[in-house]
Amino acid sequence: MTITHKHIDEIFEYDGSQINPSWAFQEFGIYGSSIITWIGPVNITPDNLKDFADVGLEIKSKNMINFICEFFDQQPTNMRVAYLRQRLLVMIFREILTEYGIESKREGDDIFVNGGKLSISIASVSLSSAKIHFALNLEDKGTPGDVDTIGLFDIKDSDDNQIFNNDNLLDLINNTVRRFIDELETIENDISKTKVLG
Repeated sequence: MTITHKHIDEIFEYDGSQINPSWAFQEFGIYGSSIITWIGPVNITPDNLKDFADVGLEIKSKNMINFICEFFDQQPTNMRVAYLRQRLLVMIFREILTEYGIESKREGDDIFVNGGKLSISIASVSLSSAKIHFALNLEDKGTPGDVDTIGLFDIKDSDDNQIFNNDNLLDLINNTVRRFIDELETIENDISKTKVLG
């Protein structure tokens, strides 16, 4: 499976509509499976909520790293596989945090650091593709008042130095996407060389 990654320098809001099918093609002319990343605010409108458990809740943040993944490799699409890939992406990011010396906790598809919620995520499917939105707070600003949150820029090392900043943010994004794509490609390669049972 070929996956195209495109990082958008333009700042724009994630309102939930970007998880609709073929958004990457409609906006950027990208065919096939893709991962689109950008930095911008999140404010998901009620009509774009995809998780029944989130109905009536505010999902917003002043500034986040956004990942929109779309996969066309399974027809018909499979919600279970979409969620398994979502969890894989979350776990890869936690692995990267560990390499920076940052302790984190995972609850389902949510990542917590120092008790603060760092990420949001959803997976879903359409008739033609599977979609994932994964986003990480940059700062503890503009988030719902009833949720303890933390941003990447709020995380400090043992000497009280900021670990992430505008200078290394793109490297973090590219590293996360590259590892995720490598894992998916490795799975495809393993499938192609494995003898079936029976």
